Parts: sequence; structure tokens; C-alpha cells
Amino acid sequence: MHDLIVFGEDFGGLPSSTQHLIKRLAQNRKIVWVNSIGLRQPKLNRKDISRAANKLMGKSKGDTQGMSDAIVHPNITIVNLKTIPAPQSNFVRKMAKDLILKQLLPIIEKLNLNQPILWSSLPTAADICGHLGEYAVVYYCGDDFSSLAGVDHKTVNIHEQKMSQKANLIFAASDEIRDKFPKCKTQLLPHGVDVELFSTPTVRANDLPSSHRPIAGFYGSLSEWLDYDLITNVATALPDWDFVFIGPNEMETLLLPLLANVHYLGAKPHAELPRYSQHWDVSLLPFKSNKQIQACSPLKLMEYLATGTPIVTTDFPAMHPYRHYLHPISTSDEMIRALEVARHEPKLRTDIVSEESWDNRSQFVSWMLELL
Repeated sequence: MHDLIVFGEDFGGLPSSTQHLIKRLAQNRKIVWVNSIGLRQPKLNRKDISRAANKLMGKSKGDTQGMSDAIVHPNITIVNLKTIPAPQSNFVRKMAKDLILKQLLPIIEKLNLNQPILWSSLPTAADICGHLGEYAVVYYCGDDFSSLAGVDHKTVNIHEQKMSQKANLIFAASDEIRDKFPKCKTQLLPHGVDVELFSTPTVRANDLPSSHRPIAGFYGSLSEWLDYDLITNVATALPDWDFVFIGPNEMETLLLPLLANVHYLGAKPHAELPRYSQHWDVSLLPFKSNKQIQACSPLKLMEYLATGTPIVTTDFPAMHPYRHYLHPISTSDEMIRALEVARHEPKLRTDIVSEESWDNRSQFVSWMLELL
């Protein structure tokens, strides 16, 4: 089987679809995982300066946010590179490429990889394609980078066009993303779920509110795509509910409302999330309606479904196949009513997403890789 050279996000944080897949593909392949080479150039603010300093010290995002998985598969070699994130000019792009190759080629040579496939989840790896001795190139597009918050859209679009041309195979996480690429080499690869992790009953987390009031919960990155006005209006109108938020704060300041019934618990390891989502009364997906959300396929939707907990969500295309099991809303008043209805409903069947497991997804990916 082909080994893999993977350009993804920092390994170990809240795992992306790439991490879920690669961990399973590592059962019978050697993997070189290159931590994030960036989607934008750093700005002169505290968050970016701190992240740049941690990169120079070899720390990943998962380490610094307290979410890093303790166990890494022995077939996975994690590499932190010093590089220039999201280079723009041709001169700087060449500098960045040469810097990466100087660090990465000796590692690849030492590991003696078998006909390695270069797998990238980041369009900014386009300049590296064809320079690592790879057998083929796979581009896995899990987000619409043209609308993703916090990236250099113009620069990333240029890189993605080049990546699309160089890739032998493209995986797209949603129909909207798939339509961006050539049909002849693009496959739909929806997000999956760790069914066993989220459906197996586990003990309640100690830091969940214990006031014997109903709890509505959300986990994931606290970023621009959350509807903070919606959250504020609903939490204010329901003082007898507790609202719990878990995950890294990606904003300059925490935008959650400063209310007694709103609890921010910080980031948690992925394996710990069922201790929360299995034990709150309703799971929340309070997204804004924007281009990014219209193209997204959030991992947490599948994970929420696997717990069996009722779900209240704003509307977006990826939820439509499961609409029968959800409480879709578009206004604060609709969310307030939906929460009161959902809290009295029985648990959903946990087998709703049993066929959508990461194990099944990875078997399909493995088969496609061997066809290259």
C-alpha cells in the first residue's frame, strides 16, 4: 500500500476529518504528518504573535489549547516546519518552498516511504506538489476556503487553483464544494463519525452545571460563524436554562454573553466530549447564515446524532438529510420554542449514523488511493 505525506492542520487538537481518516489509514501505512503551514500571514496582534512563537518552539495548536491527544499511532511521524505562511509573491513562494523541502526531504528519505502519496487538506501546499518524490497527489477539501473566516482569500484561491490542477484525485466534503472542481477527478467524501465513542454511555463531566436545570450545549471553535446575537437573545429569554459552550475561542475576545446562565468551559480533548454531549438536554448548532456555513458539513452534527441527544439548529444544506431528526430554527423565538419542545423528547436512536462511520469512510478512501 502507498504511504502518505500529509499536509494538514496541527495534529492533536479538535480533530478534523483529515485526522479521523489518517489515524485509520495509519493501521497499514506509514504517515508523515506535516503540521499546519498556514492559510494566512500573521498579523501584529497577541494571538498571532503567540502562535508564531509556539511554532518556532515546536508546539502545535493542540498542545497550546490543552486538547492534544495523548496517544499518537506509531506509524505516524509528526513534523513541525519553520515556514512562511500563505506566501503571496512568486519570490516568497519559492523561498517558502525551498525552506520546506530542506527540512522535509531528509525526514522522508530516512523513513523510506513506499510510493508515497502527497495528501493535502491545505491549498497552500500546492507549491510542494511534484517536489517530494510522491507517486500521486490527493487534495482533500473539507471547507470552502474562498469564504472561510480568517484566511487570505485571494492568496488561498490562487494556491487552490494550482492544487486543483496538480491533484490526481480530489475529495470534497459537500456537494457545494464538489461543484468547484473538475468532475472527472472529484469524489464526494462527506464527514463521518466515531460511532462507538459517541454512542457508548459514559460518565457525566464534573464541570457541567449541576443546578438541576435543563442544559443546552455546543462544542466546537468559537469563531465568526456563530450567531452571538441569537445566543444572547435566547439565553436572556431563558434564565432557567444553562447554556454550555466548549472549544477554543478563535476571536480576539470572547463574544459569548456575560450572563449567569452562560458557561464557557474552554477547550476539551475530543475523547472527553461525550461526557458533555450525552448529558446535556439539547445540543445546539447556532450558526450564522453565510457562504461558509452553506458549504460546510460540520463534524459535530454527526457526533450529536450519535449521542441521541435532541438537536436544535439553524438551517444549512448539510443538515437536510437528517432534518426529520432535528429542530431547525431561524429566529430567537423559534429557538426558544424548539428548546422547550426538545427537552421533553425521548433520546434519538443512536444508530441513525451507524453507516456513516469513519471506519467506513476510511475503507472507501483506502480503496480510492490504491486505484491511483
